[in-house]
Amino acid sequence: MAERGAHLTTAAAEDRPSIFEVLAQDSLMSAVKPALQHAVQILAESNPGRYGILWRNFDEIYVILDVLLQHHFLSRTSASFSENFYGLKRVGADSTRPAHQGLRRRQHLRSLLLLALLPYLRTKLEKFLARQRDEDDFSIRLPQSLTQKMYRAFLAAYPYACVAWDGWTFFHQLLYIFGKTRTHSPLLWLAGVKLSYLTAHDIRSLDLKPAGPALSPSQSIGEKLQRVFSTVVGGVAVSLSTSLSLGVFFLQFLEWWYSSENQSTIKSLTSLPTPPPPLHLEDQDSSPTHTKVCPLCKKVRTNDTALATSGYVFCYRCIYVYVKANHRCPLTGYPSELQHLIKIYSPEG
Repeated sequence: MAERGAHLTTAAAEDRPSIFEVLAQDSLMSAVKPALQHAVQILAESNPGRYGILWRNFDEIYVILDVLLQHHFLSRTSASFSENFYGLKRVGADSTRPAHQGLRRRQHLRSLLLLALLPYLRTKLEKFLARQRDEDDFSIRLPQSLTQKMYRAFLAAYPYACVAWDGWTFFHQLLYIFGKTRTHSPLLWLAGVKLSYLTAHDIRSLDLKPAGPALSPSQSIGEKLQRVFSTVVGGVAVSLSTSLSLGVFFLQFLEWWYSSENQSTIKSLTSLPTPPPPLHLEDQDSSPTHTKVCPLCKKVRTNDTALATSGYVFCYRCIYVYVKANHRCPLTGYPSELQHLIKIYSPEG
């Protein structure tokens, strides 16, 4: 029985990684972004004025750093950061090119696109669709044009497309387990590469591989600038890779610590009692409507709406327009979204 199941943990060929190794390297990079995002969120909540811009532009900052990191490893090791961390490399799926010579330019560009840019575009698309769904919940549907109908059809079909993609990935992994395909992921198949083990010869080649041509007086100004730029990019990528290599186990610990299974324990250990509401000292001649003034328009509130991130109450129209444009609380600066708006219903209304 054990002999029949041995192919699940070993490869049909010596250079073919097992399914557990390739899935482990996949989970490594998927754990890095949530951990960094949580750290940036803590900084933004502690000091919105200084670190709020990091939270609002986190996706763009992360994709730039990810492109630099992945480009460095693809150029130097023919592998992504996580693949190199587990001792793997990328080789052409149908190429006779020697593995130590690295990837072809087309394979390099495809790998970079699918590793860094495609996840960024998917994240932005999902956030955009989530905002549109939230806006639809607060809007009245008027007669729709053909473009609006096509958009709503896409909005309804997108979850099924995601399920189809996940099903294709799972089916691809099953084929990889039974040796019917050379790649475990459709992304590798689209890039035209497969994963293999990093050999001792590859490591020696990397140690002897020069970082780039040296500067010489005969080079033009453009070549010198390109050389300096590549050196700076390489230095940034090396710093990122070193930091991630040192902190990868800590990031995986954060992933477990903030997992859904552990949230109840975290809340019981870190939750604090709710502070009392502030005391507003009013003049004797102030009217009772003073406490019902919207902090934004300075008028008596209409259609009271609370912002869950700060607890302040505004007019619905005022706070909806402000949060949609600035993504933060106008009084505290806490990062906020439209889903944090809570309609207040009073018995008088």
